[in-house]
Amino acid sequence: MTVRGCGIRDIAAITGYSKDKVQAALKRHEFEPFPKQKHYSTLEIDEFWTFVGNKSNKVWLVYAYHRESGEIVAYVWGKRDLATARALKRRLKELRVTYDRIATDDWAAFLNVFSNEEWHLVGKQHTVGIEGNNCRLRHKVRQAFRKTCCFSNSMFYHKKVFDLAFFDIHFGIV
Repeated sequence: MTVRGCGIRDIAAITGYSKDKVQAALKRHEFEPFPKQKHYSTLEIDEFWTFVGNKSNKVWLVYAYHRESGEIVAYVWGKRDLATARALKRRLKELRVTYDRIATDDWAAFLNVFSNEEWHLVGKQHTVGIEGNNCRLRHKVRQAFRKTCCFSNSMFYHKKVFDLAFFDIHFGIV
């Protein structure tokens, strides 16, 4: 239900389970998706902001997306900085993902981290797929709605909800 725009309290109210029971179920499960392939023709990379706790605590999701399959290949959480962009590149290497081209917008951190790539495509015209996926995430996950007062109280549950959403995007089932 979290991938259909329901928060934890909504799920508790609908199902009749306590909020603690819903959180325990979310805590117990591992949903982190894995790449379906080891090689991709083009990966689009972008950043996506959400809030944890309140609107003054902005956190950033930086992720790689494969437009043809609609797959979120790898992602990391952090600040909107060079370290988070580097962490995504490390995550792609850890997963042993290879690619022919990388497409990003002209954010300085992406230009710095991926500048030595042979086929680095820069510009919004190359990241149309991932921008559309950002919109899909904002519609699916309540914590990602732009104008909302619904926040995850902890980064742990925030990550769990997004892991579940990514799993749903990958496999169409939860």
